[in-house]
Amino acid sequence: MEPAAAGAVRDTGYPRRGSWLAPRLASRLLAMAGWRVGGELPALPRFIIIVAPHTSNWDFPLGVLTMFAIDLRASWLGKHTLFRFPMGPILRWIGGEPIDRSAKRGTVGAAIENFRTRPQWVLALSPEGTRRRVDKWKTGFHRIAVGAGVPIVPVWIDYRTRVVGLGAPLTMGPDEASEVARVHALFHKEMARYPECFAEEGSASGTPAGGRRDGHSSAY
Repeated sequence: MEPAAAGAVRDTGYPRRGSWLAPRLASRLLAMAGWRVGGELPALPRFIIIVAPHTSNWDFPLGVLTMFAIDLRASWLGKHTLFRFPMGPILRWIGGEPIDRSAKRGTVGAAIENFRTRPQWVLALSPEGTRRRVDKWKTGFHRIAVGAGVPIVPVWIDYRTRVVGLGAPLTMGPDEASEVARVHALFHKEMARYPECFAEEGSASGTPAGGRRDGHSSAY
């Protein structure tokens, strides 16, 4: 499928928040916690960020701090009922966009439409969809990437090295199973805060006890 048509933009880089203070403050907070960002995002206006492994409640704040540190304006899609007052404005500020999952076009269709109509848009999501151990990733990111003609950028939160790694962009082919496996293979259980909660490609099926460690599933 051909890339989505969208208006030209002068800056071909990724969408930025444009704040001079936030990147400095976020980078300082990451450093104080012993973390750093490794790599860099591609100079592209539209792509999908895949974040994994996702086994801890700390993944989300680390991801948000990283987003501010690299001056990225990324979006994540959440159920519209999450955006009620008083949390709504805060969730929108950190990139949340409400979506009615019962709508006919669904989350995948809404994301493809956003890529087609916005000159700059970055979508961040976790294919695991929860901090519980899952043996099969959700594959919506592949359908969005192929339908919108945008690449995938893998991002890993590595608790061994305390590095949030930014990978190179990947173009998705039409074979969903092989492409999802290709992306999945970039992540390893040793990166996770709770390695037993991350199922590597080819692991045995079934969900062992003790999957969820600290709270409810992520909104993105």
